Amino acid sequence: MASSPSAGPASRSSSPGTPLRVGVVGLGMGSVHVEAYAAMPDVEVIALAGKEVDRLAELGAEYAVPHLLADWADLVALPDLDIVSIATPNALHHPITMAALAAGKHVFCEKPLALDTAQAREMVAAAVEHDRVLEVAFNHRRRADIQYAKRYLDEVGIGRIYHARASWKRRAGIPGLRSWFTSKRMAGGGALIDLGPHVLDSLLFLLGERKVVAVSAVAHGELGRAGYGAMDRSEQMASDTGAFEVEDLASALFRFDDGSSAAFEITWAGHTVDDEDISIELLGVDGGLRVFVPRYASDDTLRIFRDVAGRPVDIAPDVHVPGGEHPLVIAEFIEHVRSGQWQHHRGDFALHRTEVLDACYRSAAEGREIRLEP
Repeated sequence: MASSPSAGPASRSSSPGTPLRVGVVGLGMGSVHVEAYAAMPDVEVIALAGKEVDRLAELGAEYAVPHLLADWADLVALPDLDIVSIATPNALHHPITMAALAAGKHVFCEKPLALDTAQAREMVAAAVEHDRVLEVAFNHRRRADIQYAKRYLDEVGIGRIYHARASWKRRAGIPGLRSWFTSKRMAGGGALIDLGPHVLDSLLFLLGERKVVAVSAVAHGELGRAGYGAMDRSEQMASDTGAFEVEDLASALFRFDDGSSAAFEITWAGHTVDDEDISIELLGVDGGLRVFVPRYASDDTLRIFRDVAGRPVDIAPDVHVPGGEHPLVIAEFIEHVRSGQWQHHRGDFALHRTEVLDACYRSAAEGREIRLEP
């Protein structure tokens, strides 16, 4: 019987001590990928792909990468590659992933998984069909405060959690008014698809992966179109139209499968006191919990609220957030590839997050509540 095209990588990546060979597509966040892989034993970055010629040469020389390519398709076609790591504009996540999986490569992808539900489902189905790992960079859940909160909820609990509030709010955080981030075709959306995946992932992680069954949302792009709210991010890739075509604020109400609910708000910009503030608040029958991170703070970000002897008590756990969560996600991905137990790592949980965000966009566009398919 003839071998399938994926037989080579499968045998290599499941053999302990055999170096895993990685190709990284994208030279912005891709540099973080390269640094993380290069620090791991028995992992080799053998290829980089990107359009920025000078940056490609610089990063390639720094990490002694032998294959420097302008086209991602040439990287995916390399026969001795085990992993493709994607750090590109959102519109390229789907085509690169589909090609890489078909070529027998495992895939690590920056968030979001895809532009919409249809693309995400195709990607997950391809991971199953080709028997490969597909994982997404949800690194915020690895923050020490989020991890502490999850352990507290599992070991102590706050009673039934009936409502949650989750947000990421910026005063001036549009990553380039004329960058690919503000192009509908290249990004798929604005603040919601950019910051929303991290907040939604952390929220669902803390809630034990409850399923969102209905969404009612609104979206606005007033500040960006008026020229307000831009970050100083001149290095971002330019958009294809030069226009601001997406939302800078999205707000939604989620209904979960257990009858609970959540208020969800994401803003790139606003004339407000909020300035790079991330918040997740859980309201339980027996207590409450809030993770509040102003300007990426590392300390004093977690509060637990309970009644003791009939009086309200605030608990402030001593939790330090050292940072470095992105390499932790990549290290976990490598562990999953090495394990050979790939059936549990097909991108399913990332798929639900895409379904929720896609439903938000549909709800905002159609002006009605959207029910998610079971």
